[in-house]
Amino acid sequence: MLTDPFAEAIALAERVIAEAPHVRGEQDLIEGYDYLAGGIRASIQMAWAYDRDFPYFVRSTGPHTKMGLDNPDTLYFHAWLRDDAEYVVTGRRGGTADLSFQILDGSYSPVTVPGSLAAFDDRAFDVAADGSFEIRFGPGLSGRNTFPLEPGSAMLVVREVFSDWASEQPGMLRIHRADRLGATPAPLTTERQIRRYEVAGKMLVGRIRTFLAFAERFYLNLPVNTLTPPRLTPGGLATQYSSVGHYQLADDQAMVVTVPVADAPYQGLQLGTMWYVSMDYANHQTSLTVPQAQVDPDGTIRYVISERDPGVANWIERTGHDRGYVQLRWQRLSRALTEADGPRVDVIAVDDLPKQLPYYDPIDPAAWHERIAARQVATAARMLG
Repeated sequence: MLTDPFAEAIALAERVIAEAPHVRGEQDLIEGYDYLAGGIRASIQMAWAYDRDFPYFVRSTGPHTKMGLDNPDTLYFHAWLRDDAEYVVTGRRGGTADLSFQILDGSYSPVTVPGSLAAFDDRAFDVAADGSFEIRFGPGLSGRNTFPLEPGSAMLVVREVFSDWASEQPGMLRIHRADRLGATPAPLTTERQIRRYEVAGKMLVGRIRTFLAFAERFYLNLPVNTLTPPRLTPGGLATQYSSVGHYQLADDQAMVVTVPVADAPYQGLQLGTMWYVSMDYANHQTSLTVPQAQVDPDGTIRYVISERDPGVANWIERTGHDRGYVQLRWQRLSRALTEADGPRVDVIAVDDLPKQLPYYDPIDPAAWHERIAARQVATAARMLG
């Protein structure tokens, strides 16, 4: 049957999920199968959007298509490219903290991430007073508002990063191949549909294997309940630093992450499950940006990661995950970060927080519910963008 390759890939992906080294019981499997469902949906979308002659931007991740420790503060888009053609991207700059572009060579594998051939933000091109812009990508291009496509260029990734979920509005993006505007693609064929199912299957299995291996390589080899000094994000943007680690906590313990507020337009912390995806960020406070957080008088943010409610505004909810990943990001930087810009980690008893936190300031239940309601409203509005 036409769909046999994809059905076989789903069965293989299910086995990869069931045999993942971190799986300890039913709850891990339930989350793994939910992750599998998102991968199925995303792989179908990516395979059907694979058109390098008539490309368009598609949403790379979302609440139900998560992968690669997706940032709750970011809208991700991608379009496919060929390295011997010229493309025009037009758009309108929204009010987000950052708008960045990256060209990847598409070399995902269980041991590597795609090579980054170029990475820049909107400071690298002209944006009109009304927010509109036009930039071009192609082999041999040079000059303002143009960016060369190196051999092997396969995908253009765009990130819109929100710092203040309530006030910042997304922009608009469109892409076309310069010599195809006004033309039409060839009609569908059975052979092309067969190929799409084959590609979707390979993408599905590949993405699950890749990110399980990626997390083990870059996170699980670190000492537990620690975070690295700020460093350039592997395979990431030229103006993005990150601090990473993994935690393992008892229900009566809290991991307090103390970090200075940087001069970067975007700074945020998030948790991830052992499937290397974000936790529920709409209905729980599993992440915080600087505008969302309470900044102490000494200019630092003290995040409190715990299962039990510590009664503070900067509680990062574990949502039942006694193990997981922690990541801090700084974006749109104008300088290199040093160890002094990074986090300090202390593991203490939840009951000791009132005397251990230098600026302990309890939050009442009504104010906490308002915080969650604001997240739900902002997430729903952003996902329509």
